[in-house]
Amino acid sequence: MKNKPKFKFRLTRRAFAYPYMIFMLLFVVVPLVIILINAFLDDNKQFTFQNFVEFFSDAGGGLTVLGNSLVIGLVTTLICLVIGYPVAYFLAKYHASSRVFVLLFILPMWVNFLIRTLSTKALFMQLNVPLGMGTVLFGMVYNYLPYMILPLHTTLVSIDHSYIEAAEDLGADKMTVFLKTVLPLSLSGIVSGVTMTFIPAISTFAISEILSSSKIFLFGDAINMHFSKTTNSLGVGSVMSLVMLLLVILSNVAVNLTSKDEEVSAL
Repeated sequence: MKNKPKFKFRLTRRAFAYPYMIFMLLFVVVPLVIILINAFLDDNKQFTFQNFVEFFSDAGGGLTVLGNSLVIGLVTTLICLVIGYPVAYFLAKYHASSRVFVLLFILPMWVNFLIRTLSTKALFMQLNVPLGMGTVLFGMVYNYLPYMILPLHTTLVSIDHSYIEAAEDLGADKMTVFLKTVLPLSLSGIVSGVTMTFIPAISTFAISEILSSSKIFLFGDAINMHFSKTTNSLGVGSVMSLVMLLLVILSNVAVNLTSKDEEVSAL
């Protein structure tokens, strides 16, 4: 009888992916499955749709909080876009000499956002600024502005300058070049920046809680409240988490569709 070949472990590139796959399975897939199961269970661990009914009927104010969060998220994203696009355009235009400025925008991201938010609150209290909607919007723009600037900067830098030169050779002025050439070619960066800003803005809870002294209640605050020990409403909190996951998936689909449309138009 021939001996069966023994299994030999080879250190290949695929082997380096195994720890990451195990990590994803334990800390991403398994928690999502648990949330999905809890969404269909009541307090007695019985199968029910009552959690969905409670959320979508707005009995606990879930839809109202979601609507308020969407409005605040849109305002935050719009402010970040208005501020971030000119900054990214300037950094891309002088890319060779603006690396230090790009680093300055990245540096705040190295500090934990909770520390940044607490420091912002301390600054407002020192200046006797009343905490409310204005301070929350300021804190959200301050925390999420780099997520708008970086994808815009990356996209603007990657634009082939020959398109701009061709438009100028055809007699277009600077405004026309920007509106007809630069802006359409930077659409993917705009979509990426909007997605990276909008999703965290509607799901945040620490920023709104700290910078408003718990006066402003957002969707992330509601999820955190339902999972807290005092409320312990895992079912409704799981439904709200699934709604947030759905928003993230839809945003990623929108980004992918936009990227594909740009590739087709480029061809």
